[in-house]
Amino acid sequence: MTALHGAAAVTGAAGGIGRALALELAGRGCDLALADRDEAGLASVAAELASRGRKVTTHRLDVSDPPAIAQFADAAAAAHPSLNIVINNAGVALFGGFHEIDQAEMEWLFNINFWGVVHGTRAFLPHLSRQREAHIVNLSSIFGIIAPPGQSAYAAAKFAVRGFSESLRHELAMANSPVKLSVVHPGGVATAIARNARAGHGMTDNARRVQAIERFERLAKTSPRDAALRIIAGIERNEPRILIGGDARFMDLLQRFMPGTYWKVMAKRLEKAAAKDA
Repeated sequence: MTALHGAAAVTGAAGGIGRALALELAGRGCDLALADRDEAGLASVAAELASRGRKVTTHRLDVSDPPAIAQFADAAAAAHPSLNIVINNAGVALFGGFHEIDQAEMEWLFNINFWGVVHGTRAFLPHLSRQREAHIVNLSSIFGIIAPPGQSAYAAAKFAVRGFSESLRHELAMANSPVKLSVVHPGGVATAIARNARAGHGMTDNARRVQAIERFERLAKTSPRDAALRIIAGIERNEPRILIGGDARFMDLLQRFMPGTYWKVMAKRLEKAAAKDA
């Protein structure tokens, strides 16, 4: 069980799950090092936390920039010597089939969603390893367990986060490290990730993009706060895999029973949901 009264570093903290985590962790006695590209959003979160009596530092960070991640880790550890939780939460989305996205767009997503997690873990691990107890939380997705059409880049990156995290968790356990690790697989969480997603250069049908956003927002039933509470409970219980939402739990079970053919079932469910909303 990891103590929640030290300090936590959270990337992607200006909104969505990251912001909710900052608020909930502060309420449990954590000081915070909050990072995001959105400086205005960070300032808003910090202002909301001002009355909580916790030490909060904000750091402008592009997680696709490895030297910037290293600088963030150094600054966060210097400002918060008791820092013992790192949550690699920052992420982006990309609309379009494989034929509609080019290599540069795929690498842009990987640099944030996968390499940002790897570099963040590497930068903080030496500091965490010196603590009595510590925890790393890496955000994957339910699309790190199933891989729907139209998500080749996103699913590939999130599967990679899962594989990296599971292997590292086993390494840490074998070394009797004080650092524990959880990988998180959210289902639909009501954040702005779909609305802020890029479209592949070959995706010229804007109506399809709008439809995809509307479908996501209609199906995203879990609030960021509920997602944050589930993650915190997973940290406290040292859960290796944290599933968020009934949709994530269903899809996880489905792919276990139908590992090669689960999408036939999912496609029918989505068709029924679309017909119901039409």
